[in-house]
Amino acid sequence: MKKITAAFICFFAGAAFFLCAPGSAIYARQEQHPVVVLRAEGTIDPALARYLARGLDEARQRQASVVILRINTEGGLDRSIRRMIQTILDSPVPVVVYVSPEGARAASTGAFIAAAAHGSAMAPGTMIGAACAADPADESDDKLSMARLKLTNDAAAYLRSVAQDHGRNIEWVETAVRQGRVITAQEAFKQNAVDYLAPDLEDLLGQINGREVKTVFGAVTIDTEDQPRLFLGISHVENFLHRIMRPNLAYALLLFGIYAIVFELSTAGFGLPGVAGAVALVLSLVMLETLAVYWLGLGLIAFSMALFITDIKLAGRGVFSLAGLILFVIGSLFLFPGADVTGVYLSPPLVIGASAFTALFFLFVVGAGIRSLKNRAIAGLMALVGQEGSVETDLNPQGIVRVHGEQWQARSTQPLWKGSRVKIIRADGLVLWVEPILDK
Repeated sequence: MKKITAAFICFFAGAAFFLCAPGSAIYARQEQHPVVVLRAEGTIDPALARYLARGLDEARQRQASVVILRINTEGGLDRSIRRMIQTILDSPVPVVVYVSPEGARAASTGAFIAAAAHGSAMAPGTMIGAACAADPADESDDKLSMARLKLTNDAAAYLRSVAQDHGRNIEWVETAVRQGRVITAQEAFKQNAVDYLAPDLEDLLGQINGREVKTVFGAVTIDTEDQPRLFLGISHVENFLHRIMRPNLAYALLLFGIYAIVFELSTAGFGLPGVAGAVALVLSLVMLETLAVYWLGLGLIAFSMALFITDIKLAGRGVFSLAGLILFVIGSLFLFPGADVTGVYLSPPLVIGASAFTALFFLFVVGAGIRSLKNRAIAGLMALVGQEGSVETDLNPQGIVRVHGEQWQARSTQPLWKGSRVKIIRADGLVLWVEPILDK
């Protein structure tokens, strides 16, 4: 028994010495400054901006040596791009943007992120540029060209300021913005548009090891030697938001919501189509607001729906429907202006198909539903003939009567006062003809 007790004492004493010793594994783990690797692919949107902010916060908490942001993007939303750039500029941990793998690109406003990072690198076979695809030949056309020129000047000044702060080629920045120039990785490295040319992540880490960069908190020396790699992926929620934030999906949900609600109203009642349509409509509006939709385009689509319904109710021989179809197409095309800059646009085949389907839907489905409601109302009126009711407002000669708990327009050949008992003798359209019930 004494031997067992002594063995336990020795074991715990040795474990305590091992855990508390300066060279222990726990102490070494606390002294490590990991290399955090993030990955941003696809259109830059609020979900990716949130992912980057979370990743940099995690890197700060872990006292990371550097954050490698691997990107492959065609650009994205201006608000999200600026938020990501500001997050990088405010980071105490150096951020190196790495355009990879082979075939990847940092196009359109994606080039802004590479220019704003503390370090930038590209893998062979990648491209960068087209920071703002404004055509200089169109700058003298009209007000739209003037607005685009202002946008170009703003983008050039913004990108030039961040590039100059990191000692990169300002002339290339100007051409990328004003002429939409795109260059390869080798050209970008030679022209000092990026800092490193690296075929893989480990080669890049070897190149940046020992380099000094300037952050918001001062100069920082990057140490990647023998440091662990920490790959932080996008969360399930962020990935879901990133995948659904697509203009085509938002557009499809918007139209589905409108179709379902209009169908519900045109066929009476409130059931599954109405609920599903309301949910889809709310979700689509949230997505559209996030995607920086042009609300005038949305208003034109709503007005086109009103014209379709007006044509059905007034039997306008297609005049209102034709106007509605034209406004629907124009509104759809105006939903996401500046697609050549933001990379957010609707698929032309989708717009054409949706336009044709919308016209057929209103002319046939909604039209049939409205006609059915009218016929049902007339049939209901005919069933009321011979029934008794009471006068709700004085009939002199027209007013309102209540029959079986429902109010109807009514007429009488003689004045009748409120509270009088009446009998329906015939129906004329949607108006009931009544006569008084004489007390026996």
